[in-house]
Amino acid sequence: MTQMTQIDGDEVERVKVLIVGGGVVGLSASLFLAQHGVPSLLVERHAGTSIHPRARGVSGRTMELLRGLGLEAAAREAGEAIAPSMGVYKGRSLSEVMASRRSNGLVIRWLRERMMRGEGSPKSPTSPCRVTQDHLEPVLLDAARARGVDARFSTELVELAQDAEGVTATLLDRGSGARRRARADYVIAADGARSPVRTSLGVGQSGRGVLTHQLNLYFRADLTELVRGREFSMCLVEDGDLRGLFASVNNTDLWVLHVPFDPEKGERAEDFGRERCEEIIRRATGIPDLAVELKGVMPWQSAVRVADGFRHGRVFLAGDAAHVMPPWGGFGANTGIQDAHNLAWKLAAVLAGRAGEGLLDTYDVERRPVARAVADIAGDMNDERGLMTGRSGLAMLWTMRRAFPYFVVGYGYASEAVILEPGAPPGPGATDLRGRPGTRAPHVWLSRQGARISTLDLFGRGFVLLAAEGGDAWCEAARTLARRTGIPLSSHRVGGDVEDPSGALGGAYGIGRDGAVLVRPDGFIAFRARTARAAPEDVLADALARILVAPALRAAGRGVSAGPWMHG
Repeated sequence: MTQMTQIDGDEVERVKVLIVGGGVVGLSASLFLAQHGVPSLLVERHAGTSIHPRARGVSGRTMELLRGLGLEAAAREAGEAIAPSMGVYKGRSLSEVMASRRSNGLVIRWLRERMMRGEGSPKSPTSPCRVTQDHLEPVLLDAARARGVDARFSTELVELAQDAEGVTATLLDRGSGARRRARADYVIAADGARSPVRTSLGVGQSGRGVLTHQLNLYFRADLTELVRGREFSMCLVEDGDLRGLFASVNNTDLWVLHVPFDPEKGERAEDFGRERCEEIIRRATGIPDLAVELKGVMPWQSAVRVADGFRHGRVFLAGDAAHVMPPWGGFGANTGIQDAHNLAWKLAAVLAGRAGEGLLDTYDVERRPVARAVADIAGDMNDERGLMTGRSGLAMLWTMRRAFPYFVVGYGYASEAVILEPGAPPGPGATDLRGRPGTRAPHVWLSRQGARISTLDLFGRGFVLLAAEGGDAWCEAARTLARRTGIPLSSHRVGGDVEDPSGALGGAYGIGRDGAVLVRPDGFIAFRARTARAAPEDVLADALARILVAPALRAAGRGVSAGPWMHG
């Protein structure tokens, strides 16, 4: 239900969080906020969701986040029309490349089938999913609206002003031309690579900058027989002055061809009319009489740019507004969704009065290093003309070695919101999922009321205290602390409400029989007690006070009057 307020005699709409941008990142942000009980208003200047495939894959880590939203199955169903594919090839034309290949090998076929089934790995209960952005966004939008998100398309943010108490936004209805104002506590800017919000704030960017200018030619052409048994992900073609990169959509009749152009040579996107684009496609396929239906032409820049700060007062940058990177490796959308996941629980905690404003600073501290790392990797996968490098064999594997960890969960955090242990802090590329604070909580199969669940299924809505078999004191301390403070904090003990049939949990989390870990709402380890501690309530209260940047919580957690401590 929309609330209204008066500002300078004018009626203004009142919202907790305003999300600018209705793409995959903005929609994900609205869903993660809803998961924590925070209503949001989402505005998008376009009339609907994306009509271009754009991002074509959801990483294993992002699928874990969709699993937490209850959308894993829906995402896979949306991707059923998109044939899973692997392999990056190179040749003079697509026809020549296909003619040189007999069929995909046993390993490739096995990996594709596994992806189709959504089978997990020892590190995760799920696996990557191949689904294009134009199919995924409607799934996210339907879910967001079903969960109470006020999502308005054809609505453009035209002015933004913030003060110490909130942000005032002027919104334009692009259909009627009507303007209205909204007042939000916080704003998430997920409004793309050219982000008007970022520009209006005067936020600088750093990195290699624009590498090349590209045209995305989205087209329909029946190439089923050409690629049957040789389905691929990408194919670089080069013949004389022609250079382009095919990206398969469904490996039958939907494709994208990336073609570079050079403004310094006087080339413009406007010069590529329908007939010229269709001729480029025919030449790149090597089929002169190919029937081509051009579905869309979209100019874009292959660039590496990261914003100089993801938080600016009450405005937060996410997705392409925060970091731009070449699409090779599929980092852009996945990194953006992970941005939103990191930010949502922190906004919820501050809005509920359970955390200090300082917690919001950890969004930048945690996410900007990850963005820089993956942007550099994606940039290294670029060749001199802005297409994915055509290296093959061991050279390609060497280039990809830095990318592989991020396809699963290769990132760690080191900030005030983590009680770090001695030694080098985890950071981008961290893959040692062994219960170390600052890393994603390890996946272990458990049993609850006879049902098989992953440890990851326990996380997502609030803090979780996960204890080994002898950790009763930790669980009792967590229950007492939750009761005194109102902080969403649940506890689970092996041998209590959950069972550990494999006996793997203690080893996976690095805790003894009477140890425990405190897991943040985003599934990252915040604190670890390898064994029992004296006064566990005080230990947990101190840990939460540090993590939430809320010193008064120490006293509240001990049952001592702490003044105006708020807990929702």
